[in-house]
Amino acid sequence: MSLRHKWINPVLEKEFRLRMRTVRSPIALLAYLFVIGLLALGYIYLEMQNSGRAGFNPEASRMLFYFLSGAQLVLVCFMAPGLTAGVVSGEREKQTLNMLLTTQQSSAAIILSKLAASLSFMLLVVIATLPVYSIVFLYGGISPGQLVAVFAFYVLTMAALGSLGVLFSTLLKKTVVSLIVTYGTGLFLYVFLGLVAVFILGVTNNSGREAAGFLVALNPLAAMISLFEPSISHEFFRGGMEGLKLWHLFVPFHVLLSAIAVLLAIRFLRPRARKRTV
Repeated sequence: MSLRHKWINPVLEKEFRLRMRTVRSPIALLAYLFVIGLLALGYIYLEMQNSGRAGFNPEASRMLFYFLSGAQLVLVCFMAPGLTAGVVSGEREKQTLNMLLTTQQSSAAIILSKLAASLSFMLLVVIATLPVYSIVFLYGGISPGQLVAVFAFYVLTMAALGSLGVLFSTLLKKTVVSLIVTYGTGLFLYVFLGLVAVFILGVTNNSGREAAGFLVALNPLAAMISLFEPSISHEFFRGGMEGLKLWHLFVPFHVLLSAIAVLLAIRFLRPRARKRTV
């Protein structure tokens, strides 16, 4: 058996062909890169206007890196559910899911193949933005290790949201409903819980920092910034928890969330026969 047939099963090969060989894929990639490039050039232009200088201030390259990373993280959170929330429900709506389940492919192979094929396009889009980050390296202030850490955050975030999309696509019959529930779950984890953390800080007069910190740590943007600005974590965790960083909580939570979502999707992909009661 060749290496290609060992790692790429028929479901994964079909999904790769459908994802990568359509006209929409290069158009979506072009649009994404256009938006990221436009944001980077817009930030540089505004910085030049505010500083009153004829050139870009090299000291602002670090802030440009933060801006690009945050903007791309928002785009990842927006695109990942849309790529995965219909992978199973779409097969059900086209009435091809039953035929897929009768093949020799296991439930794990089907779920993991569809998830990998969906996220592979998102990963390609993220990697394609590397030339935009060369603007930051042109002026310095950011190390390659920090860039790798940011891209690892992208992969972990899209894996968590993608796994949730596959799970809801498996549990729910309609793609539209699955998409809404996936986006709603993401808004709950990343926005609503952040607002709850702000409410806790306001009500407790900053005495509930630790509880607020645990909620803020679930936000990928806050956790990513804590990699480069340790003072943010210090504002929440003091005393015996002083060494704890926001990303220390973000990483295991999202790994666990991804694993649970994938396992549940595998468990509920095939219909289970109901036990008859006498």
